[in-house]
Amino acid sequence: MTFPKTPRPGYGALRLGGSADIGGPGPWQDPAAYWPARSKAVAHLGAPVATLDAGALRFNARDLLRRAGGTPLRVASKSIRVRSVLDALLELPGFRGIFAFTLAEALWLAQTCDDVVVGYPSADRAALARLLSDERLASRVTLMIDDESQLDLVDAVAPAGRRPGVRVCLDADASWRAPVLGFIGTRRSPLHSEADAVSLARRIVARPGFILVGLMMYEGQIAGVGDAVPGAAVMNTVMRWVQARSMKELGSRRGAIARALAELADLEFVNGGGTGSVEATAADPSVTEITAGSGLFAGHLFDSYRAFTPAPAAAVALDVVRRPAAGIATVLGGGWIASGPPGTSRVPQVAWPPGLVLLPREGAGEVQTPLAGRAASSLAVGDRVWLRHAKSGELSERVNEYAVVDGGSVVAMLATYRGEGKAFL
Repeated sequence: MTFPKTPRPGYGALRLGGSADIGGPGPWQDPAAYWPARSKAVAHLGAPVATLDAGALRFNARDLLRRAGGTPLRVASKSIRVRSVLDALLELPGFRGIFAFTLAEALWLAQTCDDVVVGYPSADRAALARLLSDERLASRVTLMIDDESQLDLVDAVAPAGRRPGVRVCLDADASWRAPVLGFIGTRRSPLHSEADAVSLARRIVARPGFILVGLMMYEGQIAGVGDAVPGAAVMNTVMRWVQARSMKELGSRRGAIARALAELADLEFVNGGGTGSVEATAADPSVTEITAGSGLFAGHLFDSYRAFTPAPAAAVALDVVRRPAAGIATVLGGGWIASGPPGTSRVPQVAWPPGLVLLPREGAGEVQTPLAGRAASSLAVGDRVWLRHAKSGELSERVNEYAVVDGGSVVAMLATYRGEGKAFL
């Protein structure tokens, strides 16, 4: 089977190879000019208008590369969900391969990308059957494994000898088992110790039809938790203490696991990190690549880190459609709540105009969102309000396309996964 480079839906092209001065101020640092200019650029498009600022996206891509200090970056597709953007990022030196979130998605992306790691174990038998029936896909896609039963499932779909060799990556737990605080991190792999990882790795390499090619350890307690959250000084101090000690413990344990696995198999990569931990992960000599994605579109959760300040690349404009009271303006839509622990951190953030707040008893609504505050009185029906989603890629699930703004005008319309008729998760 051949995989031609198919044109992406939409019009225009995204190029991220232009200049982006990561040392100087960006236009987004002057909100009073930045957001009205963005509004003017998309004034001819009907709301909701999801937009990407090309300059901000260039800035974020280069800032991630700077922070990585030469360690290759693997793009987390869940934080993008726009194939044209993935293509543009992979053209930049320093970005290498995709970190997909489902096997079905990985198979779709592997039609044009030759290095796709599925970030999570899969029990999708139909997708496994497709993978196992195609040698080229099998050579491009790597499955995530943390339990031998996942290998059993693969063999149940197509046993060794009747299929290509399956590339697998071992997922080991990167959480910190703190002496007093207990478990700190994300509940992912059951493999925590070196002995745990080596035991499963031995069974993988001894099993016909499987090729152990990588190790992945994701330090979510560092990469995914801000340490400069406004109004949380005490918690920020605690979080910095926790993250520093967790990273020290992880560096030692991950290095030991990587060395032990390298004695059993020719590992192609040791993957770690995320947007929030790029510098710390790059400092670990056992890590050969870092997964990053959220810092590219820059959902507002990533405003709360000391180590970096991303530019607000992705945002959506909504129309004011009614004025229920003198101090309230209501926009159509807005209730796009991000995943994770329910709370105010998961609701959209008003980016412009300043001085608007959600009503505590209504919040962001499925169909309409009333906004109060000093700016509400000056808003008229037809005016636009800019919102930023809490998490980066989840905005892509709400819209069919992004308008790419560059130099004060729309230069491209890029289809999201949804716009291409795909819904993986």
